[in-house]
Amino acid sequence: QVQLVESGGGLVQAGGFLRLSCAASNAIVSSSSMGWYRQAPGNQRELVAHITSDSSTFYTDSVKGRFTITRDNVKRTVYLQMDSLKPEDTAVYYCNANSSAWNVWGQGTQVTVSS
Repeated sequence: QVQLVESGGGLVQAGGFLRLSCAASNAIVSSSSMGWYRQAPGNQRELVAHITSDSSTFYTDSVKGRFTITRDNVKRTVYLQMDSLKPEDTAVYYCNANSSAWNVWGQGTQVTVSS
């Protein structure tokens, strides 16, 4: 069974940075569209950033210019570099791997940005 494990969350002051990692248990990273989502209390889960198998990227408007999604197929890992963090970025961040054959979620990692 494929597993995704997120890490790198934590508490940071506004203006700071974090790098989230999503490690896969097998080689699905190279053949999946990989996404980072987030869910704040009382809100729906939203797509933050997405990278396709050919490394095309998408960012939601609120994080453009601040967040960067990358993938390392050899390490089976997807990263989300988050710079210039704002209190409104506070949420649980989830990794997702999607293809025509699977849709897998990680357990989430908490990101808290203090003002």
